[in-house]
Amino acid sequence: MKISGFTIIRNAIINDYPAVEAISSILPVVDEMIVAVGKSDDDTEGLIRGIGSDKIRIVHSDWDLSKLPGGHVMAIETNKAFQHISEDSDWAFYIQCDEVVHEKFHGNIRAACEKHLNNPSVYGLVFGYVHFYGTYDYYGDSRRWYNKEIRIIRNNKNIYSFKDAQGFRMDGKRLPCKLIDAQVYHYGWVKSPELMDRKLRNLSTNWMGKAMKERLEKTEGIFNYDEFDSLERFQGSHPAVMQKRISEKNWEIQVDVTRKRFTLKKWFLYILEKYTGIRPFTFRNYKMV
Repeated sequence: MKISGFTIIRNAIINDYPAVEAISSILPVVDEMIVAVGKSDDDTEGLIRGIGSDKIRIVHSDWDLSKLPGGHVMAIETNKAFQHISEDSDWAFYIQCDEVVHEKFHGNIRAACEKHLNNPSVYGLVFGYVHFYGTYDYYGDSRRWYNKEIRIIRNNKNIYSFKDAQGFRMDGKRLPCKLIDAQVYHYGWVKSPELMDRKLRNLSTNWMGKAMKERLEKTEGIFNYDEFDSLERFQGSHPAVMQKRISEKNWEIQVDVTRKRFTLKKWFLYILEKYTGIRPFTFRNYKMV
């Protein structure tokens, strides 16, 4: 069995993406790692080369920034990277450069790939998600955050990245998948208030849309993390590859996790999920088989 990893990245240093941590977190699971580096305004390529793994194969791309609205460029670039996966690979492990996989899941991931390798009805493997917010101490636990997504797909080039590269499709249809015992830790909303403001302003011109632009207009260089509906304190451990970044954190955000901001309907759905694990009426990028 052969597993290939793939990802895309551009301006990793300017926007302070944990790209090195993301890529390093799945290197023990994959046999090769395709990193599609977009033309950048910083030394993103040097950053990736500095990982120093012979599994990594860098390919180059020039992003069409006119496709930024709605995140469509992410899907376009993801599809380009996927085409570089070796023909003899069985599975393709997609990771975005603000996502990290804890080493405690490595064994489960490879075991799931082995288990479903010869099951032609399974086209993808679905991971759980933990979305950190503000600092490494808090995560979003409401329906605002997607709780599952495909991150491993068959090496079938008829599969393609969908919309903003969150999910995948084939022939316009959702992929039949299996849920596995593994999680992705998403750190895209963990930065100092100054860095988060800068990142969003870099993106909002063409990407984030009206709502985010209006939110940024209310601040002056400091992102307001106070606008959340529900957070919980994280009680687990972070991946080993994140420890250096966490130790260098130089900001503090105080959060009152008892404060919830829900409509009556969302309160009901929140409590239902908390006590039963059921999340009705939610969109899924996959179908379970």
